[in-house]
Amino acid sequence: MRVRGLRKAYPKIQAVAGIDLDVERGEVFALLGPNGAGKTTTVEILEGHRKRDEGTVSVLDADPGTAGRAWRARIGMVLQTATDAAELTVNETIRHFARYYPRPRQPEEVIELCGLREKAGARVKGLSGGQRRRLDVALGIIGTPELLFLDEPTTGFDPEARRKFWSLIQKLAADGTTIVLTTHYLDEAEALADRVAVIAKGEVVAQGAPGDLGGRAQREATVRWFDRNGEQSVRTSTPTKVIGELSLGGGELTGLTVTRPSLEDVYLDLVGEAR
Repeated sequence: MRVRGLRKAYPKIQAVAGIDLDVERGEVFALLGPNGAGKTTTVEILEGHRKRDEGTVSVLDADPGTAGRAWRARIGMVLQTATDAAELTVNETIRHFARYYPRPRQPEEVIELCGLREKAGARVKGLSGGQRRRLDVALGIIGTPELLFLDEPTTGFDPEARRKFWSLIQKLAADGTTIVLTTHYLDEAEALADRVAVIAKGEVVAQGAPGDLGGRAQREATVRWFDRNGEQSVRTSTPTKVIGELSLGGGELTGLTVTRPSLEDVYLDLVGEAR
């Protein structure tokens, strides 16, 4: 995927203000940003659901603004909200959607992959939030997509359901599916994404691997420990040196930790600077 100079304006607001992005085949790429930053508009343009004002966009070697039905069969989407035939069972729903694609996965395989085997005969209206989201993913991957868009996929999940969902996404990525993920959960981006881009006011303010974003790996670390005088701490760019000097002091150190700024710390700094 290649995006250059992407712009989209609405009355009184510039939603996307010149975004450049590259997403490699087979990677998980996360878009982060506050509400109103332009993430949803960007993704809708990449999916071919919204027209752009300016810029060039290539998704699976085609312009999504003009690509046809064959191209659409190569992508999958899991929207933040979805409507469905609530009276159908899980099995009926997945089989129905499979008919829309030229090379669908086997419905039984998708049901198993998404952890819905025990709910295959249940009506959609009776599913829990986590089960419903798994069905959304099942419908997104039934067509064997090369590229999968996930829009806030775990909103409203409890911690256990989120972890199970992460395992599913990691399995899809391991199988070679390219995934573009939007999320407000920074731990989710850190757990799943190969690279992330932070969008604020319609612009990309930083992008890179989660561990390197915004120079995170080079930022000062905080060394904390306890000695006979209580808790001690120091911020330093050379934590190994500090620990070596402490060990030469001869005193007993307990609770020794070394921490660098979290992805959340870096994200908040980047978004704050863009305001």
